[in-house]
Amino acid sequence: MDSQRERKESNPTGPIGQRPKLGKLDPKILAGFLKRFCPPDLRVVVGPKVGEDAAVIDMGDRFLVAATDPVTLATEGMGTYCVEVNANDVAVMGAEPRWFLATLLLPQAAGAEKIAEEIFSQVSEAGQRLGVALCGGHTEVTDGIERPILIGQMLGEVEKDRLVTSSGAQKGDLLLLTKGIAIEATAIIAKEREAELEGKYGEEFVRRCQRFLTDPGISIVKEAGLVTRTARVHAMHDPTEGGIATALYELSWASEVGIRVQREALPILKETKILCQEFGLDPLGVIASGSLLISLSPRDAPRVIDALEDEGIPCTVIGRVEGEGVKWEDGGDLPLFPQDEITKLC
Repeated sequence: MDSQRERKESNPTGPIGQRPKLGKLDPKILAGFLKRFCPPDLRVVVGPKVGEDAAVIDMGDRFLVAATDPVTLATEGMGTYCVEVNANDVAVMGAEPRWFLATLLLPQAAGAEKIAEEIFSQVSEAGQRLGVALCGGHTEVTDGIERPILIGQMLGEVEKDRLVTSSGAQKGDLLLLTKGIAIEATAIIAKEREAELEGKYGEEFVRRCQRFLTDPGISIVKEAGLVTRTARVHAMHDPTEGGIATALYELSWASEVGIRVQREALPILKETKILCQEFGLDPLGVIASGSLLISLSPRDAPRVIDALEDEGIPCTVIGRVEGEGVKWEDGGDLPLFPQDEITKLC
């Protein structure tokens, strides 16, 4: 009996034999792992922490910013996705993405070399567009997987006085969001369910949704750089898996602040609404690369909004840093999604 209890307590995913849900590991479990297994290092300025987008290492005259993310929810255009989502995680720290490494795992199936060539091509094109060099990695054909898996690592640099983190939000800040929520999800759904959607909504609509990868685009590197050049922001965060709701909770946890969100202010593009309604997905909880979450002083917000909109990047005030927890302005809690809504489809 004692040994069985010990096995249960050591199993972070639940009772023996229970399969964990797809998506991010429970943040409480992850926080426990990070506390137990990640001893501090004097040169690690920002280490592993729930809600932070990247690590920061002191290199003497400047900081090295390092991020890693896989592509697991998309197959079409995964090379582009991987470069851009990793570049996003570096850019929201105020850094310039510079060097990219990738680990590509291929299924043991006919055409693996062709798949690898296409992914390498996508990585190269995305890197050239962002000024990022592919400088290393690993590629192999492996057993036990049914589709390619691509894991990226992005390195960048930032001057020490220009570093931005997810843990810097301050009471009284306004929260801004660029573009709209669930941009990445819109492109993924349109690619993964192409034939089904064309039959109901037409080819032009589906192609427009698929182009969300580039228009409005899942990269936030441009706007992150513009924001940090325009004002001294307190925090930025890159909404990804788990959607805008998870990103708001992560910002709250990282900064140890409360957040109040204006429900009607959240910008949801019409194409996103249609696809989410079609498949019964909550747009608050679907993967959301493409928008930038910004926390800054109310006096700086108008200048930042104007600078972004001058570059054709919509920006909306969606809430403020206030109180405790993550709540709507009417007092109800924002939903917290145990797994990304898009896993219902992928």
